[in-house]
Amino acid sequence: MKRLLRKLFSKITLIIFICILALLAFFYWNWIEKQFMKAKGVYYIYKGDQAYSQDNMAKTLEYYNKGLKLFPEHYEAWFNLGNIYAVYEDYFSAVDAYENAIKYNPKFVLARMNLGIVYSEDLGFFDEAIEQFDYVAQLRLFKLWIPFVYSNVKSVKTNRGLAYYNKGVAYKQKAMYLPLDKRYLVYKYLGEAIEAYKKALKFIKKNYDVHYNKAVAHHLRGEYREAGLEYCEAIKLEPMKFEAHYNLAVLLRQLNRHRDSISELHKAAILILEEPDSSTLESTYIFNLLNDATRKFITSDEYYTQKLTDEPLGNIGYTYVNGRIVPDEELDKAILKNFKTCAGFEFFNEDF
Repeated sequence: MKRLLRKLFSKITLIIFICILALLAFFYWNWIEKQFMKAKGVYYIYKGDQAYSQDNMAKTLEYYNKGLKLFPEHYEAWFNLGNIYAVYEDYFSAVDAYENAIKYNPKFVLARMNLGIVYSEDLGFFDEAIEQFDYVAQLRLFKLWIPFVYSNVKSVKTNRGLAYYNKGVAYKQKAMYLPLDKRYLVYKYLGEAIEAYKKALKFIKKNYDVHYNKAVAHHLRGEYREAGLEYCEAIKLEPMKFEAHYNLAVLLRQLNRHRDSISELHKAAILILEEPDSSTLESTYIFNLLNDATRKFITSDEYYTQKLTDEPLGNIGYTYVNGRIVPDEELDKAILKNFKTCAGFEFFNEDF
């Protein structure tokens, strides 16, 4: 009897369970179907990630697009898709992908930053780019700091700094691409760029790109003292990048500081020859400018009052290896110190 009751109870329990499942399926079928589609979409996106790691871009795009049709809320997949389109210069598809990432996660900082960069640097939509950078800069993200365990404070500050920096770049480009009938706005937009760079430096203080671009904006506005000091700051941070040396040389030449200009042109010429992507045209242009600056220097009054001198480097040794003279560590330090030295710094530091 007990066995019969136990069997009967088990059957009743099973029937009740089946009825509950049937009711859930009836009333929540759309939800169940959505979860199934979501799981299938995540699977395709996972396959896309695998294809991406194997550099199979055709399969990556195929899997991502399949996955996002089934699970369009996957904002990270949209972001990855945008990055792929941007690399392959399909900028409008990249914009569409980044916008979808932001649609499903409005606080997705990296998607907004990349969208702004594509708008500004690739499509020339400067106002749209500035709007994205402003959003990131003003976004108040939650800061978490657990001693010796986790901290996102630095990354939040860095992102704000980069947003202001990119905003400055967008304003500078906006100023450079103005039509002829609006060239009177150049000075204003360069001023906006400078203000953005100043804000960037509050968050990313020792950054070559910020100082260099700030110097360029001042240079274009005719604010030569500020430009010179910013070029010097950039050189101090990254002495082996030729752009700041070259631009400083051009500025010094404008100011008839020929001796200092030649010093910086020498450095730029040496550094550009070391650049793997440098063109023969760039090198030729720098050397022609160097020759012209030297010619002007030796015919100027400055030549008779401040002749170029070679400063002794001190007790420095060399090693002879396979037919080549290799400098020792002391010479390397002396060379680096020389490249860090900004010609004309004292001149710009005075209130000229």
